[in-house]
Amino acid sequence: MLQNTGKLAGCTLFITGASRGIGKAIALKAARDGANVVIAAKTTEPHPKLPGTIYTAAQEVEAAGGKALACIVDIRDEKQVGEAVQKAVDKFGGIDILVNNASAISLTGTLETQMKKVDLMLGINLRGTYLTSKLVIPHLLKSRSPHILNLSPPLNLNPIWFKNHTAYTMAKYGMSMCVLGMSEEFKGQIAVNALWPKTAIQTAAMDMLGGEGIAKQCRTADIIADAAYIILSQPKDYTGHFLVDEDVLKEYGVRDFDQYAVQPGHPLLPDFFLDETPDTLVQQMEQHGATPAFKPASASSATPSTSGGPIEKTFDVIRGILNEDVVKSTQAIYQFDLSGEHRGVWFLDLKSGSGRAGQGQPPVKADVVMTMDSSDFTKMFAGKLKPTMAFMSGKLQIKGDMTLAIKLDKLMSRMNKAKL
Repeated sequence: MLQNTGKLAGCTLFITGASRGIGKAIALKAARDGANVVIAAKTTEPHPKLPGTIYTAAQEVEAAGGKALACIVDIRDEKQVGEAVQKAVDKFGGIDILVNNASAISLTGTLETQMKKVDLMLGINLRGTYLTSKLVIPHLLKSRSPHILNLSPPLNLNPIWFKNHTAYTMAKYGMSMCVLGMSEEFKGQIAVNALWPKTAIQTAAMDMLGGEGIAKQCRTADIIADAAYIILSQPKDYTGHFLVDEDVLKEYGVRDFDQYAVQPGHPLLPDFFLDETPDTLVQQMEQHGATPAFKPASASSATPSTSGGPIEKTFDVIRGILNEDVVKSTQAIYQFDLSGEHRGVWFLDLKSGSGRAGQGQPPVKADVVMTMDSSDFTKMFAGKLKPTMAFMSGKLQIKGDMTLAIKLDKLMSRMNKAKL
């Protein structure tokens, strides 16, 4: 990992969402310099699926050599943010750095996204970032080396990054627009920048989104922490930049990126929003087994397939592994809306009896509807296309219960053993 230089010694960082993941990694990196760190997050009690609380994070900061202040903060609540900012100033004498890390995500289409999810994402990502910045800026203006760093992507207006999750993109880009506006508004007074990972980062959120096996396609949060450390060590005239972690580290002289991989040597999952050179991203995704949604499809017949062919053969194998145990452990009905050469509708009933599968609509409403190209469907069930990659690249659209969708991945593993 990047060696600390001591440049953040004595600085006070206010980090939102710092009880775990990327926020905590940045906090610990600064703590090793002897920095003061405000852990501004909501988690006060251990969560069954999400590690860490504001108090355990504060303990780790102290153990790493820093000073910590744990504050219960929902960044949608102006009073809570204001009180946390005042506590930080009272304890440490000021604030030098704000890291807007807290974020909410729901990778769902317009019709599938409930308004409470829209409100959550806009409330945390956009409004929360703006509010926290607004309340911290008066103190940053008194600092010798003031910084705001938002964990948000470059403002890439390629429609591919909107069509499958418009609400999330709007909310996340709201954080980036804060950088665009505030960096110009406070030029010469406060450095305001954005940082985004080149690849997926292993966090609790990624584990929940990607399911089993996603970790080995990720880097650790340490790469973001090291890149953030470099950025926050710059003078205040270093501002208005939309930065990517790997690029920052390469420019600094880092060449060994395997040190950041969860599983060194394994192909990495590219992160969202980075298709400044779409052809390059297409190549990367295809190397990892995905068929990017924004790559022009090759000309092919769109005639429906009613019998035989690769889809029927796939379902023959599926039928061969169905039993009462599979049904009992899954308890879901899946519908597959396939396009392309072998387009059609198929179903998989893993809710009753010994299970059944076939062409047409399911006997009752499906719990999960998956939409994708027929050729990718065949590859996915044959183990040649990772479901996570297909989903995150936009090639696989999922409507319904994501937890049940993830369960299907286990069935695919069984099919691979059956040598599809």
